[in-house]
Amino acid sequence: MKNLTAGYSRRNALQQMAAITIAAGLSGIVLPAIARNPAKKAGPLQPFYLPPAKEILQPGPGGINIRTWVRSTQTNNQFSCVEAAVAPKKMGPPPHFHKELDEICYVLEGTASVLVDGKLFEVEAGGIHLRPRGIEHTFFNGTDKPIRFMDLYFNQNFEDYLEEFFLKIVPDMVKNNLSPMDTGIAKRMAINDEKFGVTMFPQKRQAIVDKYGLIA
Repeated sequence: MKNLTAGYSRRNALQQMAAITIAAGLSGIVLPAIARNPAKKAGPLQPFYLPPAKEILQPGPGGINIRTWVRSTQTNNQFSCVEAAVAPKKMGPPPHFHKELDEICYVLEGTASVLVDGKLFEVEAGGIHLRPRGIEHTFFNGTDKPIRFMDLYFNQNFEDYLEEFFLKIVPDMVKNNLSPMDTGIAKRMAINDEKFGVTMFPQKRQAIVDKYGLIA
């Protein structure tokens, strides 16, 4: 969504961002406005039912896994819903904020640690946490057991951002034995960030890892 520049600091930021999922994803690009579902004439919102999942979501090889439940296209672009599973002692993304996205987290299992502008919230199973747009935040699992939570996303089809990263970019890195420094991978990650209005602060991530004894 904006002009991207390729420099050492940006590449270093990308490397740390990729570490949120596995130890194994800038050139000048101009993108349009922040991503939303394509505008189309929508009819009245229709009811739908989603049966329980047959299997409990488990953390992925890199310690984090996702499963999309509700797509924004199913709700006339009002909201979407993604389930996440995080391994014990696993750090989440670097502190970041969203330009247009508001999100609500509902913890299903365990206790999720949410850091908002330096303030720590321990959200237990059954608890809810709201993170409005423009506020710096991150999350992690500081416990010795896996955690699972639902994230509801409002005002943006953010499930597409997560699927691009977790289900496309990361697997391509693993399959082709590429690092985040690879030109193609770095470019794809930068486009994903800019397209969805995500601003990362990777330089703040290691301090959180060290303070809470987490796995990067």
